[in-house]
Amino acid sequence: MPTIAPLDLGEHALFAGFVNDTAMFATVDGALHVLDGAHRKVDAHIGLASVVATHDSKHLLTGGEDGKAQLTGTDLVSQTLSTHGSKWIAQVASGPNGALGWAIGKTAYVQEAQGRAKGQVHELNHARTVEGMAFFPKGLRIACAHYDGVSLHFPGTKSGTHILPWKGAHLGVTVAPDGEYVISTMQENALHGWRLSDKRDLRMSGYPAKTKSLSWSQKGRYLATSGAPAAIVWPFLAKDGPMGKAPLELGTRGDAMVMMVACHPQEDLVAIGYNDGMILLVRFSDAREVVLRRAGMSAISALGWDKTGARLAFGSDNGNCGVVDLRS
Repeated sequence: MPTIAPLDLGEHALFAGFVNDTAMFATVDGALHVLDGAHRKVDAHIGLASVVATHDSKHLLTGGEDGKAQLTGTDLVSQTLSTHGSKWIAQVASGPNGALGWAIGKTAYVQEAQGRAKGQVHELNHARTVEGMAFFPKGLRIACAHYDGVSLHFPGTKSGTHILPWKGAHLGVTVAPDGEYVISTMQENALHGWRLSDKRDLRMSGYPAKTKSLSWSQKGRYLATSGAPAAIVWPFLAKDGPMGKAPLELGTRGDAMVMMVACHPQEDLVAIGYNDGMILLVRFSDAREVVLRRAGMSAISALGWDKTGARLAFGSDNGNCGVVDLRS
């Protein structure tokens, strides 16, 4: 049976995952926490607005309400990348080869980590506020979501900005592991996507609530999403992606709403966190369920696997966090 190592942080958790194979958590008050047998913390920001693990899982990239973009490892020593006064850094993203991105208002910043331009920061200006950022899996290319579409950039090159248009407010963005699809979350209860090879639009609707959590399965065969009483899992197995195909509906609970999803790094499984604190592990092939954490506490706000899929870190709205160990 899975066992849980609990950790009560007393604040809303924005991040729960693994850095250098060690559980780390980030809370809205600006604190970063490490759980490696003992509990250690550092007050990295005066208020935290955004956080993501770096592509190589060696640091957390954080954006603060204090206008700082920082990198922090499990030693809890922070490196400041940029300061922007009192402006909130509302979006952060990490890409391959050490590329880092953050956004304030209508401007996105991308820092290169390799080659001749190592350390150089590129400014990417937009007509509307940047609401989401995601790097492509190869090369220095980034997608920025905003009102009426998603902009694609090759920072530091002469290539112009390419806009994927769709009317409405786009609040987040993700790129498929093969780089072929760009998917955005919208203000309305829907996802919108584009297949880049032919610019075909993909419309994924029917959610009873906004989709705020997205997770690609290993090899990008499925995209798991929140925003319903079940995890809605879209198939990307065929050339046309999910178009004309019904999604899987996993972990259906009529009395609860899915808040967070996290696909297993090695198997076709998904961890599902609900608004009542329950966490289920569900297999794609037959919808078999395993309860990892029972209901009765506050909503799950963060989920993250270690690299082998043996441990799952979780965070919640009221700061009840911990690590589920499946090896027990």
